[in-house]
Amino acid sequence: MLFNSPVYILLFLPLTVGGYLGLQRLGRPVAGKVWLIGASLYFYAYWNPIYLPLILGSMAVNFGVGTALHRSKKGASGWWSRKHTLLCGIALNLGLLGYFKYTDFFITNVNQVLATDWPLLHLALPLAISFFTFQQIAYLCDSYQADTQEYSILNYSLFVTFFPQLIAGPIVHHREMMPQFSSTRAQTLCGRNVAMGLFVFSVGLFKKVAIADTFAVWVRAGFDGGSALSLVEAWGASLSYTLQLYYDFSGYSDMAIGAALFFNIRLPVNFNSPYKATSIQDFWRRWHMTLSRWLRDYIYIPLGGNRKGRQRTYINVFLTMLLGGLWHGAGWTFVLWGAVHGVAIMVNRAWSGAGRRLPAFVGLGITLFFVNGAWVLFRAASIDEVLRMGLGMGGMGGFWPVSNAFGGSTAVVPGWLRGGSEIDWELVSMWGLIGLFTAVALWTPNTLEWVRYVGPGEEEGAPGRYSWQPTMWNVLAAALLMMVSLALVLGLFSAAHVSDFLYFQF
Repeated sequence: MLFNSPVYILLFLPLTVGGYLGLQRLGRPVAGKVWLIGASLYFYAYWNPIYLPLILGSMAVNFGVGTALHRSKKGASGWWSRKHTLLCGIALNLGLLGYFKYTDFFITNVNQVLATDWPLLHLALPLAISFFTFQQIAYLCDSYQADTQEYSILNYSLFVTFFPQLIAGPIVHHREMMPQFSSTRAQTLCGRNVAMGLFVFSVGLFKKVAIADTFAVWVRAGFDGGSALSLVEAWGASLSYTLQLYYDFSGYSDMAIGAALFFNIRLPVNFNSPYKATSIQDFWRRWHMTLSRWLRDYIYIPLGGNRKGRQRTYINVFLTMLLGGLWHGAGWTFVLWGAVHGVAIMVNRAWSGAGRRLPAFVGLGITLFFVNGAWVLFRAASIDEVLRMGLGMGGMGGFWPVSNAFGGSTAVVPGWLRGGSEIDWELVSMWGLIGLFTAVALWTPNTLEWVRYVGPGEEEGAPGRYSWQPTMWNVLAAALLMMVSLALVLGLFSAAHVSDFLYFQF
């Protein structure tokens, strides 16, 4: 995959940045934008060119609907209103998403309930369809509320396809991005932004290929092995996934922010140390922050938010999280994951509404325990797999392993406990790294704090600004992290490097 390959880092990214800023410097801003759009579409099509017409058609339709909403007058009467236009645009987006993402899920469940035998379509999920669909639905809703200007098709295409955020987010608003592409600041080379972008990108790449991909090996062994797991193995696999997902997705977000800074574009923050959260509500204010914002603005608030009484508020919270779970994947495990988070937020709201508080360290422990358990639902391929993991985590498979599920040494019980001479270094390594990188997630500054994020920028709608200044030490740190990451990607430390692209399935 191009996203974390040496080709992307050493060739695609420098050529794209150099071509764009070079054309801008020559006084050819339109040519620069065309270059960047073309590079972004190449980036998207690299995975599977067959879906390139899909994103192009989606952009054309949504730009047309948004333009129609902008030009039509509020309150205009007639058989076809602005609301009809909006609903039609939303239906087209959801229909496209539903066809590719949920058709086989629907057919499977109909076959099970009605004992029919309808054949599955076996549709491959187009890359990033959930992200660019949600982003464009937000654009249509904001156009309906007259919160958008009539931007050019060129700027709109950049808004949708801008490659740093196209694949795995963050989900951006037009007001955050479009003015930046039109700004003169985006048309000149800024050494500080390049240095900061390189630093943030290097941190994100290291998180992905050095940390997340290391835990992925134990996650696959635990979740996909099919055999019964002991308590040590089951908790090791679940905590490995909790850390893999954190370092994987926060790494993507860092790479997106860093790559965008090369173009003088500031993307919104998407992660803010979510495992430091002291409640489940606090967790969702820190995890995938742009998705949480989208669910709040375009589902929770339109449902009534907290304006129609306590009972209705709880229903709205539950439905919002249920739909958030279904957005992540077409499967009952995702539905259950959304449901348990909805129930947890309802309980949290009731607890805090009664004026009760927990000590911060107790709240942190309970939140992390719950989030880790819920991630089992998120990762498991079926309910049976959830039950297998649950039995292992509950100790039903014994405390120590009885078989070598994780591929360690022949002695799967630590030698110093059973009096033997051999130690299962695979389990020792797994639990050692779980302890280390849990501590890093809980007690070290995050990337935002390293680059001194200080909130919204001066420009209207700008997502944020930074007070970071390059020094010799952070330049050396970025270079070291980049070299280690490239060595891992190239397989210099091992026979082959295998990456799981977790959020590309959404």
